[in-house]
Amino acid sequence: MKVSTVAEMRAMDRQAQERYGIPETILMENAGSASFEAMRRAYGVRGKNVLVVAGPGNNGGDGFVVARRVVSAGGEARVLVVGDPQRYQGSAKLNLDILRKTGVAVSVCGSAATVLEEAGACGVIVDALFGTGLARPVEGLHREVIDAVNECGKPVVSLDIPSGINGDTGQVMGRAVRASITVTFGLPKPGNLLMPGAAWCGRLVVSHISFPPELYDDPRIPISINEPLLPPVRDPDGHKGDFGEALFIAGAKGYYGAPCFAALSFMKAGGGYARLAAPSSVIPFIATVSPEIVFHPMAETDSSSISARNKTRLLELAERADFVVMGPGVSLDEETASLVRELAGRMRKPLLIDGDGITAVCGDTSCISGRTSPTVITPHLGEMSRLTGKPVEQIERDRIAALREAAGSLKATIVLKGAHSLIGHPDGRVVVNLSGNPGMATAGSGDVLTGTIAAMFGLGLLFDDAVHAGVFLHGAAGDLAASSKGQDGITARDIMEALPEAVRLHRGGDLASRYLPEVI
Repeated sequence: MKVSTVAEMRAMDRQAQERYGIPETILMENAGSASFEAMRRAYGVRGKNVLVVAGPGNNGGDGFVVARRVVSAGGEARVLVVGDPQRYQGSAKLNLDILRKTGVAVSVCGSAATVLEEAGACGVIVDALFGTGLARPVEGLHREVIDAVNECGKPVVSLDIPSGINGDTGQVMGRAVRASITVTFGLPKPGNLLMPGAAWCGRLVVSHISFPPELYDDPRIPISINEPLLPPVRDPDGHKGDFGEALFIAGAKGYYGAPCFAALSFMKAGGGYARLAAPSSVIPFIATVSPEIVFHPMAETDSSSISARNKTRLLELAERADFVVMGPGVSLDEETASLVRELAGRMRKPLLIDGDGITAVCGDTSCISGRTSPTVITPHLGEMSRLTGKPVEQIERDRIAALREAAGSLKATIVLKGAHSLIGHPDGRVVVNLSGNPGMATAGSGDVLTGTIAAMFGLGLLFDDAVHAGVFLHGAAGDLAASSKGQDGITARDIMEALPEAVRLHRGGDLASRYLPEVI
């Protein structure tokens, strides 16, 4: 499913009207009707009292349609207009005039106390204050009204996006409505999917409001929700080499879990042959818990990390592999960091850089941008800050913009990890991943991700598709672990152990669809 920015949705609205001749009145009717239907399915309408809190623009007009539909279906509706009703124009004014003719109570909201008073008698509140175009912080009466809506404790259905959430970034613009259900129009907006906005949306429902498919499926829209391809069917006559051979350059003294989880997750997710190049003193500890891995002991630095003396041997091992993972737990030793940068620049195989490897390449990102083979980097926000030289706060304000700029500059695919991880490609495409949960914020979880991505490539997916599938399945495995153990206390091992089941469910063909918004 595509995801449209606010500007793209405005252009889509114009095309619907100018190219296809769909009047604004019909689009507003469809938006309001879809919102009514989502509300009816969730809470019922007949005999219910619904309060519509309407702002001065077309979002308010959508709310007027909802109010009319409520009355038509046997419910009662009251409308509070926050602002001057004389400012309504076009379709919004038309729908307000219809409401008044049908006897629906429409009044001007003078204070937050009015909202609390009206909400006391209602069963559901419809949030039609602002649409997705909010560009400045919410202040004054609107801020007080939003606080009152949140305070009343009633179910809230927000139209397009919870009022106060930025449609492009998901940031809270001072105050925001906390919705139970959000019905978004045309396509989801980034603000519906990115945190914190996604958490304020409640259950997300999408209505295409009668847009032709060539509008909402336009391949030129660069942002989409992660719907990964299935890996190829395993060859019944295959051997381990047919399912991918991955080389993991990882580990140092004190860092035993990272290389173990990365290499073993590769096999847990379906990969065939995992080679681990690690300091020789580290390998015995890992071998006792993961004998499935093939080990390549490496000469060590004084701090027991991988020495630069291993350069030639590592390049030879990389030539034998289908995919290379470099960085988990390699430490911050400068000799090792320099080796990581040189290897990244010279390896000719698909490469994933994670953990301490990211810190190493921050010293000279030309070793990434100059590569001719595909590269994926998997930073969290702090690592992204070091990669780009931008403060974390700046990246958080607009993750998509920061990701697109960095992926283009580094000529690499970047997985920006976090709640609803983002995958950015050098050509400007961005994929939003919806699997996963807060319990996955635990040591070693990122190492499981690296192995899962490598496994998807080993199973036969193309590079970009392997990244998409790996990120999705990592999150899905975390959700499976949380469903059986709860989010508190799940570990990287729990996520890793859930990988086979996640892959099995994904091969069944419907796992990814469970994460998509409902379409009505």
